[in-house]
Amino acid sequence: MNVLQNRGRQSCVRPTLAIALVGALLLAGCSAKTEPQSVAAAADPYDVTKMDFKPGRAQLTTERHTGAFSTGTALSNDAAVKPLVTDPVKEIHIDTTHKIIEIAPGVKFSAWTFGDQVPGPIVRARVGDRIKFSMTNRSDEPVPGVQVMAAPMMHSMDFHSAMVSPQDKYRSIAPGQTITFEFTANYPGVFMYHCGTPMVLEHIASGMYGMMIVEPRGGYPTKVDREYAVIQSEFYTMTDPQKRKIDGQPLYVLDGARVRSKAPTYTVFNGRYNGLVEKPLAAKPGERVRLFVMNVGPSNTSSFHVVGTIFDRVWFEGNPDNQFRGMQTVLLGSSNGAIVEFVIPEEGNYVMVDHHFANASQGAIGLIAASSKPAGESAAPADSEHHNIPATSAPTDPRAVKGKLSFESKCLACHSIAGGDKLGPDLYGVTKRRDKSWLKKWLKNPEQMLQSDAAAKEMLGKYKVPMPNQNLSEDEIKEYLEYFEWSDKNLQPRGKSQPQPAAAGTARDPSETVSATPMPSAGTEPAKPKK
Repeated sequence: MNVLQNRGRQSCVRPTLAIALVGALLLAGCSAKTEPQSVAAAADPYDVTKMDFKPGRAQLTTERHTGAFSTGTALSNDAAVKPLVTDPVKEIHIDTTHKIIEIAPGVKFSAWTFGDQVPGPIVRARVGDRIKFSMTNRSDEPVPGVQVMAAPMMHSMDFHSAMVSPQDKYRSIAPGQTITFEFTANYPGVFMYHCGTPMVLEHIASGMYGMMIVEPRGGYPTKVDREYAVIQSEFYTMTDPQKRKIDGQPLYVLDGARVRSKAPTYTVFNGRYNGLVEKPLAAKPGERVRLFVMNVGPSNTSSFHVVGTIFDRVWFEGNPDNQFRGMQTVLLGSSNGAIVEFVIPEEGNYVMVDHHFANASQGAIGLIAASSKPAGESAAPADSEHHNIPATSAPTDPRAVKGKLSFESKCLACHSIAGGDKLGPDLYGVTKRRDKSWLKKWLKNPEQMLQSDAAAKEMLGKYKVPMPNQNLSEDEIKEYLEYFEWSDKNLQPRGKSQPQPAAAGTARDPSETVSATPMPSAGTEPAKPKK
């Protein structure tokens, strides 16, 4: 009987316990579901209800800026990006100007600019910051000592980082007018800004572009030692039809046909052909480097790559929520940006390059010079022979040009021209050290020379590596010698950096060489609309 009673009690308790357990699980489930939702909602950095969509109306006046063409603590004027200024309100002014800039040695280009420079100043802010922007159209201001300028015209400012009415904020303003407007940075990223006045294509191709960096509200999740901006763009040039000159050099202007055909003469980093080869970015072995990278186009893509390292982190469009790890190359369309971070493994010169190598040959190359020693004392090798950095300027003589191309195709891995010894000797001055007869024999049959010629044997003893026979024809040998003679006569070496410049009037500008994108044939141009 007691057993039966106990069993009855147990049978009554079991359903009660089961109901209690189910209720507890349901309550736990509800709390588990609701609590993370509330936490997630509170932490959502993209909650549009917390964003500022009330920038106020733009103001237009005839009170023009004078003095500096750009001001503001949030601006950086070169590749080294200044640290974030913590002020929640950032006042910046960036004026438009017309200016002659040098986009390659001796190539004076009639540019349109923001802040009197190409690219324009870099703007740095963070999510939630209020940007107070003003701009005077100063394209009508004469430049002292310069008589050749583009005619004054309408200009405007389009910030990709802003959420505003384009008709109000991005309106075109006339020369002498000043526009002022505000906006709040709502999203993190690496954003383009540019002139939005028709035709936009021509205004960007003339130099009117820049970068705005917006950090996440809480900053980036990693700490770095160096921060630099690399902005890729295209120039489409031709010699001035009016044959005007600047300081005795031909003036170059925008080639409208090339722009519309996407056939650039230069593709560059930070506004200059091989500019970041001339002035490398500094780093030290073991440091973590952050690059803010942008392709402003206006029309072509970029495959950004750094030779010798791997991108530990890539934040596409500059937003850490768009993260990739361990990438070799970043593909950027026109106006796309990214942040790439990597560690410098050891001392050396790390080549930044557009891995569309046709673009690299037009000037989209730069160096990160990594050394633990002061400049001039580095043990890092100076050469970067296989990444489209030419040895010298291009000669004006057609035969010497062929010799240059052959040299850079077959010889640049072992020799330089005024860049110092490599696997073999520096060949600058070779026509003064050896007579033409000796050089012809050496280029024709180096193996035979090594058996009998004392000078050839001496070179082998010094450099240890025998020169391979390139099986050159008589014409090819003459082309090599023409190039060596041109180099010895006309080069004006500046240190050991390649390419070495030549005396004025003895070299072609890069847009006149095989690097320039050929124009499409007449049969491939877009058909004109019928009237």
